[in-house]
Amino acid sequence: MLGQRFNHLPEVVKNLLIINGLFFLATWALENQGINLTNLFALHQFQSPDFMPHQLVTHMFMHSNSYWESSIFGILDRPITLPISTHLLFNMFTLWMFGKTLENMWGGKRFLTYYMITGFGAALIYMAYIQFQINSISSNIDSETYNMIINKGNQLLTNNQNFTDPIFGKLNLLINVPILGASGAIYGLLLAFGMLFPNSLIYLYFAIPVKAKYFVGGIGVLALISGVGNNPGDNVAHFAHLGGMIFGIILLKYWKKKGDIYF
Repeated sequence: MLGQRFNHLPEVVKNLLIINGLFFLATWALENQGINLTNLFALHQFQSPDFMPHQLVTHMFMHSNSYWESSIFGILDRPITLPISTHLLFNMFTLWMFGKTLENMWGGKRFLTYYMITGFGAALIYMAYIQFQINSISSNIDSETYNMIINKGNQLLTNNQNFTDPIFGKLNLLINVPILGASGAIYGLLLAFGMLFPNSLIYLYFAIPVKAKYFVGGIGVLALISGVGNNPGDNVAHFAHLGGMIFGIILLKYWKKKGDIYF
C-alpha cells in the first residue's frame, strides 16, 4: 500500500524526496570514512575558504542530523548508531503535504522552477543579511586580523574550537559556519499554497484548524520577529525562510501578470 501511494506522487516531488534522502544518508555514511559532505555542499559565506558557487544550489539538499544509538532492547551484542534528522523530516513532510498539490496544479516544470528559484533566492537574502553583520563587525578590524580570522577560524571550527575574543568568535561564526536545508524553498511552497488556496484548512498538531492564509501570514511574521530578535543561541536561518517567501511572492505576481496562473 505504501509503495502504491508513493507511485501516485507527482514526479518532481517524488524525486526531490528521494534526492534529499540520498544526500542525508550519504552525508552520514561518508562521515564515517572521513569525508565531510557538509563542507562540500552546504552554503558557506563567500569569504570562507570552503565557499564554492555550486553550494548555492546543493545546500538545498543537505540537512542537519543527530544520532540515535540503541542495542534494540538488548537483542544486539553492541549498540548500533543510526542518523536521525527532525530538520529533514519536517521539510520533507511539508514538501509532500503541500508540494504534491502545487505540482499537480502547475505541472512538474513550473513547480521545479518555483522550488529552485525560491530556494536560491532564500540563500541570496540570507547571505546578504549575514554580510551586513560581517561588514558592521569588521569595520573596526584591520585587514590583517580580518584575514587571520577567516583562515585560522575555519581550522578552529573544524576542531570544534573558536576564538576566545567574543568579537573574533562571532565574526568567525558568521563567515565560516554554513547554512543547509530546503527550508527556504519549503517556505516558498507554504507561501504559494496560502496565496492559491487561502481558505483551505491546515490542521496544526493534526487537531487545530487554521485557514491557510492566516497560517502563512503567521509563520511569516514569526520568521521576521525571530530574525530581527537575533537570539545568540538560535541557529535557525530565519531570514532564509523570509527570503523564500519573498521570492515566492515576486514569482507568483510575475506569473499572474503574464496570465500564466490565477489567484
